[in-house]
Amino acid sequence: MEQIILIFHFVVAIGLIGLILLQQGKGAEAGASFGSGASQTVFGSGGGWNFFSKMTAILSTIFFVTSVSLALIAKNKTVVDEGLLPELQSIPMESVLENDLPVVDSIDDLSSGDLPEIPAE
Repeated sequence: MEQIILIFHFVVAIGLIGLILLQQGKGAEAGASFGSGASQTVFGSGGGWNFFSKMTAILSTIFFVTSVSLALIAKNKTVVDEGLLPELQSIPMESVLENDLPVVDSIDDLSSGDLPEIPAE
């Protein structure tokens, strides 16, 4: 089912791109109306919604629905594995709490210039 929706989603996306590229811009219609006198409306003589505009709205709605359905399918397929980090399960907590780094007892130890050396790995 996921493959069918994915293929349909791809076809709708290509169709949507094609329809958008075929449409004439609104600026071209408004500019033509001032010079040629063909229409006195902002959207031209064809009106606000022609065939390409309606098909773009329909395909964009279908694209949105297929996008949401693919997201839901992907969410339902997600499995959280209990053994995601098995190396953390094998470390005992005592070794995590104990630290090999030197401890500074007070601020006076830092100001004297004798800083403890931190071992490099």
